[in-house]
Amino acid sequence: MRMSENYGYMRSCFVKAIICFLLLVLPLYLYAEVAIWETKKPALKERSEVAAASIEGKIYVIGGFGRFSVTDLLEEYDTSTDTWKKKAPLPTSLHHAGAAEAGGKIYVIGGFKRLWPWSPMDTVYEYNPAKDQWTQKASMPTARGALALGVVNNKIYAVGGVGKDGDTKANEVYDPMTNTWEIKPPMPTARDHLSIGSVEGKIYAIGGRLGTYAKNLAINEMYDPKTDTWKNLAPLPTPRSGIAASVLHERIYVFGGESSEGTFKTVEGYDPKTDS
Repeated sequence: MRMSENYGYMRSCFVKAIICFLLLVLPLYLYAEVAIWETKKPALKERSEVAAASIEGKIYVIGGFGRFSVTDLLEEYDTSTDTWKKKAPLPTSLHHAGAAEAGGKIYVIGGFKRLWPWSPMDTVYEYNPAKDQWTQKASMPTARGALALGVVNNKIYAVGGVGKDGDTKANEVYDPMTNTWEIKPPMPTARDHLSIGSVEGKIYAIGGRLGTYAKNLAINEMYDPKTDTWKNLAPLPTPRSGIAASVLHERIYVFGGESSEGTFKTVEGYDPKTDS
């Protein structure tokens, strides 16, 4: 083989190798999850211990602590325009309530009233974004705040929290279609300030604490409504409470939280399919 033919052959092999590499790697790159944080326009009012839920690209931030009071404020954030609007206030000022979307409406469940002493609530308020209107619904069986809500098949599961006797294992489900509650098997571990992710018809109750953030938990307990049973799964890597959780591409992401040493920037992801 002459030198020019050998060079041409080697170049052809090199080009083929590059093409094969791109065909194998490029799809992985294009479809990989890339974690990027962006700063968006701040809320209209500073507050903490709020409830939040989203519908069709809009996020609703509800109640919480103001500077020196408990607030009934409802603010709507439009993710497409990066703008905030003040909407109809909650019927009652609440903090540490739960909020969830079901059937195109938002349900605010439980929480506490008053700055001190905190009084656990059993109230359920339905918000209709189309009408900017609140309606009170059937009360929750167990009054409590600092609970977590999960939605499966348009039914809302209210799990854990702090009731009149302290931390509770309560697991109660609300059906918006019938405006009724049903008591389900209790969560194995009583706790408050936990968070929930709902994936493929199952509810994952993650983290939380035993009364104080000096007693944070890493527990991850799964409830299956079909079998009406609980199962203990892989724990949260960083024990924490006062956390938020969100589901993306069938994975649960747990954000922030607090402990006796301060607040967390930590974000950890959980894959229910691999329990890791």
